[in-house]
Amino acid sequence: MISSFARKNKAKRYLGYNVLTGAEKRIAMIFDSFPRIYVSFSGGKDSTVLFHLCADEARRRGRKFGLLFIDWECQYKLTIDHVTEMVKRYSDCIELFWCCIPMRTVNAVSVFEPEWTAWEPGKEWIREKPEVAIKNGDYFPFYQHRMTFEEFIVDFADWYARGERTACLVGIRSAESLYRWMSVKGNSSKQMFMKKNWTTRISEHVYNAYPIYDWKTEDIWTYCGKFDKPYNHLYDRFYLAGVPLSKMRICEPFGNEQRQALDFFQVIEPQTWSRMVARVNGANFGSVYARERGIVLGNYHISKPDHHTWESFTRLLLNSMPQKTAEHYRNKIAVYMRWWLTKGGLPEPFPDEQSRDTGARDVPSWRRICKCIVKNDYWCKTLCFAPTKTESYKNYCKLMEIRRKQWKLI
Repeated sequence: MISSFARKNKAKRYLGYNVLTGAEKRIAMIFDSFPRIYVSFSGGKDSTVLFHLCADEARRRGRKFGLLFIDWECQYKLTIDHVTEMVKRYSDCIELFWCCIPMRTVNAVSVFEPEWTAWEPGKEWIREKPEVAIKNGDYFPFYQHRMTFEEFIVDFADWYARGERTACLVGIRSAESLYRWMSVKGNSSKQMFMKKNWTTRISEHVYNAYPIYDWKTEDIWTYCGKFDKPYNHLYDRFYLAGVPLSKMRICEPFGNEQRQALDFFQVIEPQTWSRMVARVNGANFGSVYARERGIVLGNYHISKPDHHTWESFTRLLLNSMPQKTAEHYRNKIAVYMRWWLTKGGLPEPFPDEQSRDTGARDVPSWRRICKCIVKNDYWCKTLCFAPTKTESYKNYCKLMEIRRKQWKLI
């Protein structure tokens, strides 16, 4: 298991030891330096390996650490079985926070329900909450009904810290994506612990730490096989289904990227899938069309009907949506256009299309806006937006109603 930082990039260099030794050294340093530690666990392969390593170190020291698992309700039974097995295996060294509480997240397979809430009161859930789970959000003093995952994990970190230096261990690997590589590499403004680039300060007392940042996918499976460590057997089913190692992901199922694996649910766990279709608006649509190229979900390229410009097609799509959803998009689009026309140096009129305007780089055009809508990108990440905080959203909508009348953009 050789460090992936040895290959092809001048910013990567071989550190003189294998990735397992590197991870064990980093985890030992964390236990030496932080009085409070918890692992963010998803049940996936990376966080499972991190859990094993952290538990081994905790047992050597006779310490305990926190384990945060966000249960998204619509998850594979195999994943829940694996989480249950891991919790039992390491019950002597963990403080468990298995959260089965209402939490809001994106539903990128429906414009009628662009967000859905796991464990929503009054709904028929796809399964019962485990006995060991935290079943009521009131357990956490910071909890707000239907808060987002992004809001919850930040507030949880500060709550768990209790004013002491705290490390949140996260099982991300820089080889998986540019975004994850940047989480490690960072920039000149990134605050780190003891100048370790595999750490990031996220609040006054809390640091994120990425001890397995330099592992490759093959390293993960080498570790599990060589040391006979339990893993999520859902990956065996993925393998039988022909899914490449690099594409095997376990997380909440209805996001913009995650929806592409929806059709595996009906093959791997048909009973779970039948409950999901009844539970979440658009689930079956997503499983049918999420892998399609073209106009249906706009993952790779889009096309417009004849006799339409991209602007007219965008307005047609907005007019076909539920009013609440359409107004949400209009607010985001108005801010996006306003910024480019007043601060971005873009001359009027706003361009219908430009070269490379549907790629990763933010090149403004009506075609880029249209792709955002076709993708069901509810929080408009395609247009460089981040989710609006729950407590601010109503005020944001009122403010945007006033501004859009002034701007007269959409």
